[in-house]
Amino acid sequence: EVHLVESGGGLVQPGGSLRLSCAASGFTVSSSSMSWVRQAPGKGLEWVLTINKGSTFTAYADSVKGRFTTSRDNAKNALYLQMNSLKPEDTAVYYCAATVLGRDYWGQGTQVTVSS
Repeated sequence: EVHLVESGGGLVQPGGSLRLSCAASGFTVSSSSMSWVRQAPGKGLEWVLTINKGSTFTAYADSVKGRFTTSRDNAKNALYLQMNSLKPEDTAVYYCAATVLGRDYWGQGTQVTVSS
């Protein structure tokens, strides 16, 4: 059974950094394209980025380009989101997502709050 568990969220000041983790089970992260998606309070889901299966290409939303990066650790079967130069508008619940055998899976999300 596929499971995704995000962690690493918290409160950070504007301009700060945070790294989110997504622990995967039931499939190997290297075998699937994976994404980060977020939902700000009172707003809809916003796609953040997608990394392809071979980690050779990552597509970013304009709102995070140059500030956020993602990486895989195949040994730990995990995906990470490094967020730098955080802004108050980055405040949201962050979800990792994967498509496995044609079905989409999401984690439960982790809250990121950017505030002074």
